[in-house]
Amino acid sequence: MKMNEALQKEAARLQRELTGHSHRYHVLDDPVISDEEYDGMLKRLMEIEEAFPEWSTPDSPTKRVGAPPLESFEKALHSVPMLSLDNAFNDQDIFEFHKRIVRLTGRENIVYIAEPKLDGAAVELRYENGILVRAATRGDGVTGEVITQNVRTIGPVPLKLNEDRSKAPLLLEVRGEVIIRKSDFEKLNKARMEDGESIFANPRNAAAGSLRQLDSKITAKRPLDIFVYGTGLVQGLEFNTHHRLLNILQEFGFPVNPHIRTGLSVAGVLQAYKELERLREGLPYEIDGMVIKVDDMALQQQLGEKIKSPRWAIAYKFFAMQKTTRIKDIIVQVGRTGVLTPVAILESVNIGGVMVRRATLHNEDEIRRKDIRIGDKALVTRAGDVIPKIIRIFESERNGTQIHFKMPEYCPVCGSRIEKFKLDRSHINKCVNSSCQAQLKERIRHFVSKKAFDIEGLGRKIVDQLVDEGMIRSFVDVFTLEKEKLAGLERQAEKSASNLTEAIERSKKISFARFLYALGIEHTGENAAKLISEKFSCLDDIMAALASGLETIHGIGPETASAVSRFFSNKENKTIVRQLLEAGVEIKADRPIQARDNPFNQKRVVLTGTLASLTRSEAQKLLENSGAIVTSSVSTKTDFLIAGKDAGSKLEKAKQSGVRILEEDEFLAML
Repeated sequence: MKMNEALQKEAARLQRELTGHSHRYHVLDDPVISDEEYDGMLKRLMEIEEAFPEWSTPDSPTKRVGAPPLESFEKALHSVPMLSLDNAFNDQDIFEFHKRIVRLTGRENIVYIAEPKLDGAAVELRYENGILVRAATRGDGVTGEVITQNVRTIGPVPLKLNEDRSKAPLLLEVRGEVIIRKSDFEKLNKARMEDGESIFANPRNAAAGSLRQLDSKITAKRPLDIFVYGTGLVQGLEFNTHHRLLNILQEFGFPVNPHIRTGLSVAGVLQAYKELERLREGLPYEIDGMVIKVDDMALQQQLGEKIKSPRWAIAYKFFAMQKTTRIKDIIVQVGRTGVLTPVAILESVNIGGVMVRRATLHNEDEIRRKDIRIGDKALVTRAGDVIPKIIRIFESERNGTQIHFKMPEYCPVCGSRIEKFKLDRSHINKCVNSSCQAQLKERIRHFVSKKAFDIEGLGRKIVDQLVDEGMIRSFVDVFTLEKEKLAGLERQAEKSASNLTEAIERSKKISFARFLYALGIEHTGENAAKLISEKFSCLDDIMAALASGLETIHGIGPETASAVSRFFSNKENKTIVRQLLEAGVEIKADRPIQARDNPFNQKRVVLTGTLASLTRSEAQKLLENSGAIVTSSVSTKTDFLIAGKDAGSKLEKAKQSGVRILEEDEFLAML
């Protein structure tokens, strides 16, 4: 009994401390412990909550890890409509806006507040008695979709307010913009490109797409951030100005943008706009203008709303960061999987303070669709997209010297013949020579990257050097590098060679998921590797799996399933895996080993009602450890419904859908 009391106190302490550390890291940017220490504390809390699910509170930091996948999103009616904003495009539009405010209120000295207009996805967070109970997308402004389990994975979002529960507002609906920072967006797209996945057009699309994942574990892998800017329905909280509201939200633990300006006259608004425009390029996230609001809440209420927008706010939009330049050449780069990517070499042009010399052309279909030719005058943009791209070309500027581009028939690096494949709706050109040096360099960089074997010291230049010198010809060679030979390389001292060999030795112990990811299998990114590793007990089982078996894993599509099966059916790949193990690589299991003939393995199961011998979370844990996919709603794809006492509408739906229904005794017997 005393031991349980001590564990419960430890769980409460860990919940409290982890919440504080998360706020310091994500909101204050002032961490006081290392990531490793934080992960250790979180792992300990998860262990305790798994053993005692009743101690897991709705605001526990473990809720950020990701919940079981949904079948679909529920709809949510906004208490107060999330209206769009009217746009202003010049100073005169702002003066006209100010005149209307003066006319409608009868007040001359209007005070404004101005904030960056973030280019992301709007959400509403609903807190009851200080606890996050629901999150929803903006949708059409009247009705959104419930995305609570996805929003819980966003680090800066407080799961409970930094306030005594007794003092927290009865109801608080907070509105904000979910974003992805520029550097994180670059990394995300690079990883997707390397994995053969389609890239996101811009950070806004990436953020919106991440929020609408049915599997929150995918959302948890995306680098989402948030700034809050207002409220919907509020009960039990008073404030008379918008800037006072933002101060309160910041005290509650919400991130508020640091570039908000308060106490502005209409002239001050225009000055603030110019200052923000100068800051724009240097900001770590995308903005496309400035939002101007009347600061006085009573005046906001007096002004009211039109059908689609409030009368007390307006968005002053920036000009897009676009410039015209000339396409000097089009070259082809060879990626890790052999995919050829055309890149436009441009006459250098300054776009938003950055000298742009290259622009991605994505693939051959993109070049044909836009009719891009060498020598063309083109409109290039960086607005909403970190990677410069060509919007369109100016056909009227052609003088007959422009040259049609044709994808090479042979690899520009190894000379092997190029093959063409169809991916989604696009065609890709690919070098299928696995010995191609360009591919080998990219594969090795991926293999030793942070999310894979994480070998510190094996950067881009040293990998290029080792491949060019013939010291690395395959993954296995990484683990046979000798300190003496490394020290003999140009710009490699004995100390750095020693550090590198020590880092290589440390990297040999690796999780199942990271090992799969490191192999660089097509269409198999970090999340796919994790999903697969969770469903198989050992490497041999994965290597023997058919595509049809892999496709039954929730979240694994036919392309990934086929790619994994194809990879391990290749004799050379099997040999490399065996040689890695012989070289000392030690794979740590990601989950308990399950029997292959387990009746729940790879089956979709729904729990309903109250079980006599188990809590719902205990039953779910047993099922997941048996390889089951536990979902929250019944569909035609459901294999079993486990019905406890007082089973409701799910039981009726299961009967109508012909789903097999198990009572508690039968369920336990099958386990």
